Amino acid sequence: MRSTPHKAFVTIASAIAALTAALLPGSTASAAEQAACTPSQLITNGGFESGTSPWTQSSTSVITSRSGQSAHGGTSFAWLDGTGATHTDTLSQSVTIPSGCSATLTFWMHIDTAETTSSTAYDKLTAKIGSTTLATYSNLDKNTGFVQKSFDVSAFAGQTVTVAFTGTEDSSLQTSFVLDDLALDTSAATTPGDTTRTPASPSYTVSLTSNSSGTGWTGHESVSFTNASATALSEVYLRLWDNYHGTCSAPPITVSNVTGGTAGALSVACTALEVALPTPLAQGQSTTIGFDLGITVPSGADRFGYDGAFSMIGNALPVLAVRDGSGWHLDPYTNNGESFYSLAADFKVTLDHPTSLLVPATGTSVDSPGTSGRTVTTATASKVRDFAWAAGPFSKISGTSPGGVPINIYSVSGISSSSAQSMLTTAKSAVDAHAGRFGAYPYGELDAVIDNNFWFGGMEYPGFVLDLVSTTALTHEIGHQWWYGIVGDDEYNSPWLDEAFTDYATDLAQGLSGTNCWNSVSWASSAEKITNSMAYWDAHSSRYSTVVYGYGKCALHDLRRLIGDTAMTNLLKSYASSHWYGVSTTAEFKAAAQAATSTDLTSFWTTHRIEG
Repeated sequence: MRSTPHKAFVTIASAIAALTAALLPGSTASAAEQAACTPSQLITNGGFESGTSPWTQSSTSVITSRSGQSAHGGTSFAWLDGTGATHTDTLSQSVTIPSGCSATLTFWMHIDTAETTSSTAYDKLTAKIGSTTLATYSNLDKNTGFVQKSFDVSAFAGQTVTVAFTGTEDSSLQTSFVLDDLALDTSAATTPGDTTRTPASPSYTVSLTSNSSGTGWTGHESVSFTNASATALSEVYLRLWDNYHGTCSAPPITVSNVTGGTAGALSVACTALEVALPTPLAQGQSTTIGFDLGITVPSGADRFGYDGAFSMIGNALPVLAVRDGSGWHLDPYTNNGESFYSLAADFKVTLDHPTSLLVPATGTSVDSPGTSGRTVTTATASKVRDFAWAAGPFSKISGTSPGGVPINIYSVSGISSSSAQSMLTTAKSAVDAHAGRFGAYPYGELDAVIDNNFWFGGMEYPGFVLDLVSTTALTHEIGHQWWYGIVGDDEYNSPWLDEAFTDYATDLAQGLSGTNCWNSVSWASSAEKITNSMAYWDAHSSRYSTVVYGYGKCALHDLRRLIGDTAMTNLLKSYASSHWYGVSTTAEFKAAAQAATSTDLTSFWTTHRIEG
């Protein structure tokens, strides 16, 4: 959903395509072992706040709190190299990953350098698990601040392995590699039973009160849900996605006083919270959990952050993770794209805020007077996958598309009235164009927040988008109302199902046919595929937009040319209809496409590297 080629914070110089090749004989877990996997965090002293144990370091200066660098959280960190002379530093810790567990290694990294080259990697840091190299970074990857890196290391389940970092520096010009807040989170790899997605039919009720600036919110959230699976539900997981933007010691999203269940430990870099249910929930049974909620919006023009007086609050409400035949989907947060995978739900969200702040939000909003100088905005939304809002002294203009969709454009300071009007015109055209192709827009009003400081281009939520002043980007984000919003998907494991489809829809809305666009395709490796997951793209971030957005939409243009315009039009409209408020998979789309034509599409999928 980041709608433009990404401004990647760090380019990974070298990374393995798949860790599964490292799976050793004897490490495959039985169903009983898989069922017994208890989510846990395996790295000890990952924030280096408890001295040096159990880390092994090449010198006493690696784990430090000395001046010259700073920690991501707390006061201590690991500082490799930075001498400006020929030098090697190492840091390692041995861990045992239980059999049957999925496992994710994460760490925060900052790189600064005195090297001035833009092409030569003089100084390098290698991250390894066991004998497998996860990634190699260099002076070319210098960055401002810390960036989190994430790797799927599930292939090492059942093994004791060493997580190791080696920094090498040449004879001149320092490069410092700073690491902090390392974690190796495990979760259950599979759940015995059927493949039904659960917990189903979530209904969220939220009441929050803001501070004077809209950067802090406190209140209560509850969620009711039903177990749709034949396998009993003993626990659920809440995704606290925006904890990515802080630290585990000072998380932006806090959950406390849980009712209807017992809160466990935070996992997956503190973005997942297990809630054990009092008794297992059988198929068809429903229950409710509730909790107090605190939200602290960090500084930054991001999908979760404040830019001056304007706060963007995306992915801040805890939402239920999905369990299916593959187990709980507890993927890590990705900043290159999206990790968000949730089932269609109902939301009623009450936001008490200063009257001076406008609060665009998912759903249909109604304002009522609050206490002195305050307004209560109540937003309701049905069959949406998430809820997002913003708060600030926006300039607002409104209109209605020819098809009858109410549209509101909210602009931050510095956006001209003519630019806002242009975005309103674009939104009216885009929403009707997409509705005509894929089905009527079902979410009532559509709010767009415009800020040219967004580093990521654009971002979509149901009935609510963030964007730059850009006709193409806004048309793309509105297209996501269908491809992600209405027709859902597992964004972490199948990002092409919303990004490629939305870029294709954007081309159609703008009258572009993608003629000859497949002619420019050049694969970087045999491992590169349109259908790769975000785990792959986080390790090859410079290729993500090119392949998933560009090659993905070109593949759909090629499919249209192969089966014919009418067949393609009917295919996408019927596919959207049959997956309305549901979840799309690559296998289901391939089957639907094959059913739409008498041409054998086997070679088409192979040529376009669409697997699944």
